Amino acid sequence: MSTRGQAFGIDIGGSGVKGALVDLATGDLVHDRIKIATPHPATPNAIAETVSELVTKADWKGPVGITLPSVMVNGIARTAANIDKSWVDTDAHQLFSLALGGREVVVLNDADAAGMAEDQYGAAKNIDGLVMLLTFGTGIGSALMYRGTLMPNTEFGHIDIDGKEAEHRAASSVKERKNLSYKQWAEQVTKVLVTLENLLWPDVFVAGGGISRDAEHWIPLLGNRTPVVAAHLRNTAGIVGAAMAVDAGIAP
Repeated sequence: MSTRGQAFGIDIGGSGVKGALVDLATGDLVHDRIKIATPHPATPNAIAETVSELVTKADWKGPVGITLPSVMVNGIARTAANIDKSWVDTDAHQLFSLALGGREVVVLNDADAAGMAEDQYGAAKNIDGLVMLLTFGTGIGSALMYRGTLMPNTEFGHIDIDGKEAEHRAASSVKERKNLSYKQWAEQVTKVLVTLENLLWPDVFVAGGGISRDAEHWIPLLGNRTPVVAAHLRNTAGIVGAAMAVDAGIAP
């Protein structure tokens, strides 16, 4: 990973498309992030126009890293979470490059971008081993890093645990929908973490998503053996990871 210069990252989410220039020496944003509401329906062409608008607002002329809530394989979106289903099998790399005048772009999964950022600059920056990021939200996103190298497109939120997908058991949306206490929800999260740690033996879990802001209420209640730490970068992690990816030329 580069530790010099600057790069531009964009994080596409279900409610907003956010972007900023990133200082790669520190992982800090160079300026306030720019946010534009995600268009609905969030079709490929509509999102591409929004990304172009954001880059124009930023007056940025260089390469751009972009996250999508999608499994990305050779620039092709293979899944669509919180975006229109017409994204499936879309050549996202070509779409965004054309929308930005043919410039260089890198497109990667949003959880992968967050994992890269937390590994390099955030909660796991001092861990020399296997790092697993889990983002708890509508579903459960995941990213796996080993000594700074991303293992792209993990989908551990869909792993089966006692006949139920992990994210159907322990996403933060489940807590809200079922009105679970932190203790009740932490029991479900523990089941997910124990299953994953028995398979992969990570050195640390990094817990992301909005509920990580309340980490003191539920992380101490977890009963798994692997340390769990709250994400540090939170709503800038996707932007930072996207900037890292385009700087390093990572293209899952």
